[in-house]
Amino acid sequence: MLSTILAEAVNLQPLAAFGAALGASLAAIGAGFGIGKIGSSAMEAIARQPEAAGDIRSNMIVIAALIEGVALFAVIVSALAIFIK
Repeated sequence: MLSTILAEAVNLQPLAAFGAALGASLAAIGAGFGIGKIGSSAMEAIARQPEAAGDIRSNMIVIAALIEGVALFAVIVSALAIFIK
């Protein structure tokens, strides 16, 4: 059963490349929306409490870096799906 699935997977290489490209693009779009939401929320929070701007900014940068890390991981996994047969 497993050998049959693996044999069929070899024949689906173009479809796998399309799926990997679609996954990478969705990860990049999702990261863009997430960072945009973080930025808008941080600006709103700074407008409400200007004295806490430093803390808010540092937290925003940490969370944005985590989102970028997850997006980069998704793009790398998608690239591996394209190039590894």
